[in-house]
Amino acid sequence: MNIILGFILVVGLVFGGYLLSGGEMGVITHALPFEGMMIGGAALGAFVAANSFGNIKATGKALVKTFKGPKWQARDYIDLLNLMFSLAKMYQQKGMLALDEHIENPKESAVFSQFPKIQNDHFAIDLITDSFRMLALQFDDPFQAEDVINKKLKKHHHEALVAPHSLTKVADALPAIGIVAAVLGVIKTMGSIDKPPAVLGGMIGGALVGTFLGVFLAYLFVAPLSDRLTAIEEQDGIFYTVIRDIFVAILHDHSPTICVEIGRGNIPTVLQPSFYEMEEARQDLTEAA
Repeated sequence: MNIILGFILVVGLVFGGYLLSGGEMGVITHALPFEGMMIGGAALGAFVAANSFGNIKATGKALVKTFKGPKWQARDYIDLLNLMFSLAKMYQQKGMLALDEHIENPKESAVFSQFPKIQNDHFAIDLITDSFRMLALQFDDPFQAEDVINKKLKKHHHEALVAPHSLTKVADALPAIGIVAAVLGVIKTMGSIDKPPAVLGGMIGGALVGTFLGVFLAYLFVAPLSDRLTAIEEQDGIFYTVIRDIFVAILHDHSPTICVEIGRGNIPTVLQPSFYEMEEARQDLTEAA
Protein backbone atom coordinates (compact mmCIF):
# COMPACT_ATOMS: atom_id res chain seq x y z
CA MET A 1 0.00 0.00 0.00
CA ASN A 2 2.92 2.38 0.57
CA ILE A 3 3.71 2.50 -3.12
CA ILE A 4 0.12 3.42 -4.00
CA LEU A 5 0.11 6.15 -1.36
CA GLY A 6 3.43 7.41 -2.70
CA PHE A 7 2.12 7.63 -6.27
CA ILE A 8 -1.00 9.48 -5.09
CA LEU A 9 1.21 12.00 -3.28
CA VAL A 10 3.41 12.43 -6.36
CA VAL A 11 0.51 13.15 -8.72
CA GLY A 12 -1.44 15.23 -6.22
CA LEU A 13 1.42 17.44 -5.08
CA VAL A 14 3.12 17.90 -8.46
CA PHE A 15 -0.01 18.86 -10.37
CA GLY A 16 -1.59 20.53 -7.34
CA GLY A 17 1.43 22.79 -7.01
CA TYR A 18 1.33 23.50 -10.73
CA LEU A 19 -2.33 24.50 -10.61
CA LEU A 20 -1.96 26.57 -7.43
CA SER A 21 0.88 28.51 -9.04
CA GLY A 22 -1.45 29.52 -11.86
CA GLY A 23 -0.62 26.81 -14.39
CA GLU A 24 -3.15 25.75 -17.00
CA MET A 25 -3.87 22.06 -17.56
CA GLY A 26 -5.22 22.58 -21.08
CA VAL A 27 -1.88 22.32 -22.87
CA ILE A 28 -0.86 19.26 -20.84
CA THR A 29 -4.14 17.38 -21.26
CA HIS A 30 -4.16 18.09 -25.01
CA ALA A 31 -0.58 16.90 -25.56
CA LEU A 32 -0.53 14.09 -22.99
CA PRO A 33 -2.22 11.33 -25.06
CA PHE A 34 0.13 11.87 -28.03
CA GLU A 35 3.30 12.38 -26.01
CA GLY A 36 2.33 9.45 -23.80
CA MET A 37 1.86 7.25 -26.84
CA MET A 38 5.29 8.14 -28.21
CA ILE A 39 7.16 7.88 -24.90
CA GLY A 40 5.30 4.88 -23.53
CA GLY A 41 5.41 3.08 -26.86
CA ALA A 42 9.11 3.70 -27.33
CA ALA A 43 9.91 2.58 -23.79
CA LEU A 44 7.76 -0.55 -24.15
CA GLY A 45 9.23 -1.38 -27.55
CA ALA A 46 12.78 -0.98 -26.31
CA PHE A 47 11.99 -3.12 -23.27
CA VAL A 48 10.55 -5.91 -25.44
CA ALA A 49 13.53 -5.73 -27.81
CA ALA A 50 16.05 -5.93 -24.96
CA ASN A 51 14.50 -8.84 -23.06
CA SER A 52 13.58 -12.47 -23.63
CA PHE A 53 9.97 -13.59 -23.33
CA GLY A 54 10.81 -15.20 -20.01
CA ASN A 55 12.20 -11.94 -18.64
CA ILE A 56 9.16 -10.00 -19.88
CA LYS A 57 6.84 -12.48 -18.18
CA ALA A 58 8.90 -12.39 -14.97
CA THR A 59 8.78 -8.59 -14.94
CA GLY A 60 5.01 -8.64 -15.29
CA LYS A 61 4.72 -10.95 -12.29
CA ALA A 62 7.24 -8.85 -10.38
CA LEU A 63 5.17 -5.69 -10.87
CA VAL A 64 2.32 -7.40 -9.04
CA LYS A 65 4.75 -8.20 -6.22
CA THR A 66 5.57 -4.50 -5.75
CA PHE A 67 1.98 -3.94 -4.66
CA LYS A 68 1.59 -7.19 -2.67
CA GLY A 69 4.87 -6.79 -0.76
CA PRO A 70 7.34 -9.45 0.45
CA LYS A 71 6.29 -13.07 0.29
CA TRP A 72 7.76 -14.16 3.61
CA GLN A 73 6.27 -12.74 6.81
CA ALA A 74 7.08 -13.19 10.50
CA ARG A 75 4.83 -16.26 10.81
CA ASP A 76 6.63 -17.91 7.90
CA TYR A 77 10.00 -17.57 9.64
CA ILE A 78 8.57 -19.31 12.70
CA ASP A 79 7.35 -22.11 10.44
CA LEU A 80 10.74 -22.35 8.77
CA LEU A 81 12.56 -22.61 12.08
CA ASN A 82 10.13 -25.27 13.24
CA LEU A 83 10.54 -27.23 10.01
CA MET A 84 14.32 -27.13 10.18
CA PHE A 85 14.21 -28.05 13.87
CA SER A 86 12.10 -31.13 13.05
CA LEU A 87 14.45 -32.23 10.28
CA ALA A 88 17.57 -31.60 12.36
CA LYS A 89 16.16 -33.50 15.31
CA MET A 90 15.14 -36.43 13.12
CA TYR A 91 18.58 -36.52 11.49
CA GLN A 92 20.52 -36.39 14.75
CA GLN A 93 18.33 -38.94 16.53
CA LYS A 94 17.55 -41.42 13.74
CA GLY A 95 20.00 -40.68 10.91
CA MET A 96 19.48 -40.16 7.19
CA LEU A 97 17.42 -43.31 6.71
CA ALA A 98 14.61 -41.78 8.74
CA LEU A 99 14.75 -38.64 6.57
CA ASP A 100 14.71 -40.40 3.21
CA GLU A 101 10.94 -40.60 2.82
CA HIS A 102 10.58 -36.89 3.62
CA ILE A 103 13.50 -35.68 1.48
CA GLU A 104 12.65 -37.79 -1.56
CA ASN A 105 8.93 -37.02 -1.50
CA PRO A 106 8.38 -33.68 0.27
CA LYS A 107 4.92 -33.22 -1.29
CA GLU A 108 3.68 -36.26 0.62
CA SER A 109 5.81 -35.76 3.72
CA ALA A 110 4.05 -35.49 7.07
CA VAL A 111 6.79 -33.10 8.22
CA PHE A 112 6.66 -30.72 5.25
CA SER A 113 2.87 -30.83 5.03
CA GLN A 114 2.65 -29.03 8.38
CA PHE A 115 3.99 -25.95 6.62
CA PRO A 116 2.09 -25.69 3.31
CA LYS A 117 3.40 -22.26 2.31
CA ILE A 118 6.99 -23.48 2.49
CA GLN A 119 6.02 -26.80 0.92
CA ASN A 120 4.65 -24.94 -2.10
CA ASP A 121 7.80 -22.85 -2.60
CA HIS A 122 9.81 -24.72 -5.20
CA PHE A 123 13.19 -23.17 -4.43
CA ALA A 124 12.90 -23.51 -0.64
CA ILE A 125 12.00 -27.19 -0.91
CA ASP A 126 14.76 -27.89 -3.43
CA LEU A 127 17.30 -26.09 -1.27
CA ILE A 128 16.35 -28.09 1.83
CA THR A 129 16.09 -31.50 0.13
CA ASP A 130 19.24 -31.07 -1.98
CA SER A 131 21.17 -30.02 1.11
CA PHE A 132 20.16 -33.14 3.02
CA ARG A 133 20.88 -35.27 -0.04
CA MET A 134 24.48 -34.07 0.21
CA LEU A 135 24.58 -35.68 3.66
CA ALA A 136 23.29 -38.94 2.22
CA LEU A 137 26.12 -38.80 -0.31
CA GLN A 138 28.67 -38.26 2.48
CA PHE A 139 29.29 -34.68 1.33
CA ASP A 140 29.36 -33.43 4.89
CA ASP A 141 32.24 -30.95 5.01
CA PRO A 142 30.60 -27.76 6.40
CA PHE A 143 32.73 -25.34 4.41
CA GLN A 144 32.38 -27.11 1.08
CA ALA A 145 28.64 -27.60 1.59
CA GLU A 146 28.22 -23.93 2.45
CA ASP A 147 30.06 -22.98 -0.73
CA VAL A 148 27.75 -25.17 -2.83
CA ILE A 149 24.65 -23.66 -1.22
CA ASN A 150 26.01 -20.13 -1.64
CA LYS A 151 26.34 -20.71 -5.37
CA LYS A 152 22.70 -21.81 -5.54
CA LEU A 153 21.64 -18.75 -3.57
CA LYS A 154 23.69 -16.47 -5.82
CA LYS A 155 22.08 -17.95 -8.92
CA HIS A 156 18.57 -17.60 -7.48
CA HIS A 157 19.27 -14.04 -6.35
CA HIS A 158 20.60 -13.10 -9.79
CA GLU A 159 17.46 -14.46 -11.45
CA ALA A 160 15.19 -12.70 -8.94
CA LEU A 161 16.81 -9.34 -9.72
CA VAL A 162 16.31 -9.58 -13.50
CA ALA A 163 13.00 -7.72 -13.30
CA PRO A 164 14.18 -4.76 -11.18
CA HIS A 165 17.32 -4.43 -13.32
CA SER A 166 15.15 -4.31 -16.44
CA LEU A 167 12.95 -1.63 -14.89
CA THR A 168 16.01 0.38 -13.90
CA LYS A 169 17.16 0.41 -17.52
CA VAL A 170 13.72 1.64 -18.62
CA ALA A 171 13.88 4.39 -15.98
CA ASP A 172 17.33 5.40 -17.22
CA ALA A 173 16.09 5.60 -20.81
CA LEU A 174 12.83 7.49 -20.23
CA PRO A 175 14.30 11.03 -19.92
CA ALA A 176 16.10 10.59 -23.26
CA ILE A 177 12.93 9.19 -24.84
CA GLY A 178 11.10 12.25 -23.52
CA ILE A 179 13.63 14.46 -25.30
CA VAL A 180 13.03 12.52 -28.52
CA ALA A 181 9.31 13.22 -28.23
CA ALA A 182 10.00 16.88 -27.42
CA VAL A 183 12.26 17.25 -30.47
CA LEU A 184 9.52 15.83 -32.68
CA GLY A 185 7.19 18.43 -31.18
CA VAL A 186 9.68 21.19 -31.99
CA ILE A 187 9.99 19.89 -35.57
CA LYS A 188 6.22 20.01 -35.84
CA THR A 189 6.23 23.56 -34.48
CA MET A 190 8.90 24.71 -36.92
CA GLY A 191 6.74 23.42 -39.73
CA SER A 192 4.01 25.80 -38.57
CA ILE A 193 6.23 28.86 -38.02
CA ASP A 194 3.75 31.07 -39.89
CA LYS A 195 1.06 30.48 -37.27
CA PRO A 196 0.08 33.20 -34.76
CA PRO A 197 2.20 33.43 -31.53
CA ALA A 198 -0.61 32.00 -29.40
CA VAL A 199 -0.76 28.88 -31.56
CA LEU A 200 3.03 28.51 -31.60
CA GLY A 201 3.13 28.91 -27.82
CA GLY A 202 0.65 26.08 -27.42
CA MET A 203 2.63 23.87 -29.78
CA ILE A 204 5.92 24.55 -27.99
CA GLY A 205 4.23 23.89 -24.65
CA GLY A 206 2.93 20.58 -26.00
CA ALA A 207 6.45 19.67 -27.13
CA LEU A 208 7.82 20.39 -23.68
CA VAL A 209 5.25 18.01 -22.22
CA GLY A 210 7.36 15.23 -23.76
CA THR A 211 10.44 16.24 -21.79
CA PHE A 212 8.36 16.62 -18.65
CA LEU A 213 6.63 13.26 -19.07
CA GLY A 214 9.87 11.36 -19.68
CA VAL A 215 11.53 12.73 -16.53
CA PHE A 216 8.31 12.46 -14.50
CA LEU A 217 7.75 8.80 -15.35
CA ALA A 218 11.43 7.88 -14.97
CA TYR A 219 12.17 9.29 -11.54
CA LEU A 220 8.75 9.32 -9.89
CA PHE A 221 7.21 6.06 -11.13
CA VAL A 222 9.48 3.52 -12.82
CA ALA A 223 12.57 4.08 -10.62
CA PRO A 224 10.56 3.79 -7.37
CA LEU A 225 8.97 0.58 -8.69
CA SER A 226 12.42 -0.81 -9.42
CA ASP A 227 13.76 0.20 -6.00
CA ARG A 228 10.74 -1.26 -4.23
CA LEU A 229 11.02 -4.53 -6.11
CA THR A 230 14.74 -4.77 -5.36
CA ALA A 231 14.06 -4.27 -1.65
CA ILE A 232 11.36 -6.97 -1.72
CA GLU A 233 13.65 -9.48 -3.45
CA GLU A 234 16.48 -8.70 -1.03
CA GLN A 235 14.20 -9.25 1.95
CA ASP A 236 12.68 -12.46 0.59
CA GLY A 237 16.15 -13.77 -0.22
CA ILE A 238 17.04 -13.77 3.48
CA PHE A 239 14.52 -16.59 3.99
CA TYR A 240 16.74 -18.91 1.98
CA THR A 241 19.96 -17.81 3.67
CA VAL A 242 18.40 -18.87 6.99
CA ILE A 243 18.00 -22.37 5.54
CA ARG A 244 21.70 -22.34 4.63
CA ASP A 245 22.77 -21.14 8.07
CA ILE A 246 20.78 -23.80 9.89
CA PHE A 247 21.98 -26.58 7.60
CA VAL A 248 25.62 -25.57 8.04
CA ALA A 249 25.07 -25.56 11.80
CA ILE A 250 23.74 -29.12 11.50
CA LEU A 251 26.94 -30.11 9.72
CA HIS A 252 28.91 -28.66 12.63
CA ASP A 253 27.06 -31.14 14.91
CA HIS A 254 25.25 -28.51 16.96
CA SER A 255 22.05 -29.54 18.70
CA PRO A 256 18.77 -28.84 16.85
CA THR A 257 17.96 -26.06 19.31
CA ILE A 258 21.30 -24.32 18.71
CA CYS A 259 20.97 -24.77 14.94
CA VAL A 260 17.60 -23.05 14.97
CA GLU A 261 18.87 -20.31 17.26
CA ILE A 262 21.70 -19.61 14.80
CA GLY A 263 19.14 -19.29 12.03
CA ARG A 264 16.84 -17.12 14.15
CA GLY A 265 19.68 -14.69 14.80
CA ASN A 266 20.00 -13.93 11.06
CA ILE A 267 16.32 -13.08 10.49
CA PRO A 268 15.63 -9.36 9.88
CA THR A 269 14.81 -7.63 13.16
CA VAL A 270 11.29 -6.59 12.13
CA LEU A 271 10.45 -10.21 11.28
CA GLN A 272 12.52 -11.99 13.91
CA PRO A 273 10.60 -14.05 16.48
CA SER A 274 11.84 -13.80 20.04
CA PHE A 275 13.51 -16.71 21.81
CA TYR A 276 10.38 -17.23 23.90
CA GLU A 277 8.09 -17.11 20.87
CA MET A 278 10.12 -19.91 19.36
CA GLU A 279 10.00 -21.89 22.58
CA GLU A 280 6.21 -21.62 22.56
CA ALA A 281 5.97 -22.47 18.86
CA ARG A 282 8.22 -25.49 19.35
CA GLN A 283 6.06 -26.63 22.23
CA ASP A 284 2.97 -26.38 20.03
CA LEU A 285 4.81 -28.36 17.34
CA THR A 286 5.70 -31.09 19.83
CA GLU A 287 2.13 -31.33 21.10
CA ALA A 288 0.78 -31.52 17.52
CA ALA A 289 3.22 -34.32 16.75
